[in-house]
Amino acid sequence: MIAFDAGDHFAELKRLHSQVRRCRKCFLWKTRKKAVPGEGLPDATVMLIGEAPGKKEDAAGRPFVGPSGKFLDQMLEEVGLVRENIFITSTIKCIPVPAGKPKKVSIEACNPYLQGQLKLVNPRIVCLLGEVAARNVLGVDKVADVRGEIIRRSEHIFLVTYHPAAARRFPALHAHMRKDFRLLARRANIRQ
Repeated sequence: MIAFDAGDHFAELKRLHSQVRRCRKCFLWKTRKKAVPGEGLPDATVMLIGEAPGKKEDAAGRPFVGPSGKFLDQMLEEVGLVRENIFITSTIKCIPVPAGKPKKVSIEACNPYLQGQLKLVNPRIVCLLGEVAARNVLGVDKVADVRGEIIRRSEHIFLVTYHPAAARRFPALHAHMRKDFRLLARRANIRQ
C-alpha cells in the first residue's frame, strides 16, 4: 500500500504518478512504451476510470487519446463537461499484453495506485467506464446490471456506464451512455 503524508495532495499525486512511471510490480513494464498514470485536475469534481491503455495511449503516455478517447471527448462535450476539468485514469496503467482484458496480477499491482488517486483527487463523483473498472472498484460483474445507477460506497459516489470502445462498436449503447453522461454532469453540479 502507498502511504500518504499530511502534506500537499497535489505534490502527493505527482509523486504517485512518478511511481507509476517507474513501476515494475508486474510483467507489463517489460513491454510498455510508457506507463499511463492518468491526467487532469488534481482536485477534479469528476473522475473517469477506464480499463487500460491502448496502443495510442502507450505511445503518448496519456489516457484516452486514441479512437475511444475521441468518442469519449465527443460524449463529454455533448453534456457540457470539459475534459481538462476532469481527472481521467485507468484500472491498470500499462498496455495489457497479450491484447485483451487485463490480467488479475496487473489489476492487483495497479490497484494501490488507483486507490491512491481516488483518495488524493477525492472527486464528487466517479464514473466507471466498462466492466473491468466496475468489477475492480465495485465488484460488479455486468455493466448492464447497474449502469445508470448512483452507487454510494465508503466516501465516494459512483456511476457505472459502458466503456467508450464498446459504445463505438455497438451503436445501441450510444443512447445509454449519453443518458449516463447527462446524469454524471447533473450529479457533478456542472450542468443542470
